[in-house]
Amino acid sequence: MALATSISKVLGAGTGLVTAIAATISVTGIAAAENLLSTLEIIGRPTDRAIGFQPAATELKRDIVWLDNMLMIILTLITVLVVALLGYVVVRYNQKSNPVPARFTHNSPLEVAWTAVPIVILVFIGAFSLPILFKQQEIPMADVTVKVTGFQWAWNYEYPDHDFEFPSFMIGSPATGGDNRLTPEVEQQLIDAGYTRDEFLLATDTAMVVPVNKTVVVQVTASDVIHSWTVPAFGVKQDGIPGRLAELWFKAEKEGVYFGQCSELCGIAHAYMPITVKVVSEAEYEAWLDRAIELNGGTPRAAELASTN
Repeated sequence: MALATSISKVLGAGTGLVTAIAATISVTGIAAAENLLSTLEIIGRPTDRAIGFQPAATELKRDIVWLDNMLMIILTLITVLVVALLGYVVVRYNQKSNPVPARFTHNSPLEVAWTAVPIVILVFIGAFSLPILFKQQEIPMADVTVKVTGFQWAWNYEYPDHDFEFPSFMIGSPATGGDNRLTPEVEQQLIDAGYTRDEFLLATDTAMVVPVNKTVVVQVTASDVIHSWTVPAFGVKQDGIPGRLAELWFKAEKEGVYFGQCSELCGIAHAYMPITVKVVSEAEYEAWLDRAIELNGGTPRAAELASTN
């Protein structure tokens, strides 16, 4: 949090100073540790001309996709029924087919039906949607805890169990020497980081790194205005509110690179604060963690183990 706050203050001091600080952190700190990671498949990203959800990488996202599909079936059936009834009424009761309209104003069985049936439908939907909501909101015991702080306009990742943190800026942002445009220099930065020009506006200079098949609890807050940490492939979205600490969790089931973006309008550069999460094997995570601790002055894991014994 201290690093995020200091960077947030520096942002008002001029782009050159921000660029220098971010470049120093990225080159000599966490970015160097990421070089230990093997080439990862990019899984969670938008696809041109595609529709539907990103591939589900967690149980939470599979639940959301299943619920959406079930709701679409219900909505389709209701829509077909309503359109069919409207069509029947237009054909059966137009002036030509029914020149003398009926005079009644009430039909009690019909009124009971159109009141009771929607209630039954809503109860049915609630019986499936509420357990999914509770699963999202009931935070399990964490294997890995990461504190995420949003600030205008980037993210700060803190691993509190190991006492280190680092910022994460969009490649091509002013903090990395760009101006939020895809230039040849920015494209080269993307290539150097293992991406292509297709990942511009998605890739960041550093990433949250987590192990596969482990429960990750993310604590979300903000240092200035409301931001929203969102990764569609994980099925997670949580607003970060200054002065408050919210939580979400996920367990990624496949190694790869996943992207997200701030989903709360937070200022002029809101569109330029993407999220990158790298899911790696447990062995790669431990190697990355040791290197990140060394480069960022964290607490070595050997010291942590000794203090708990």
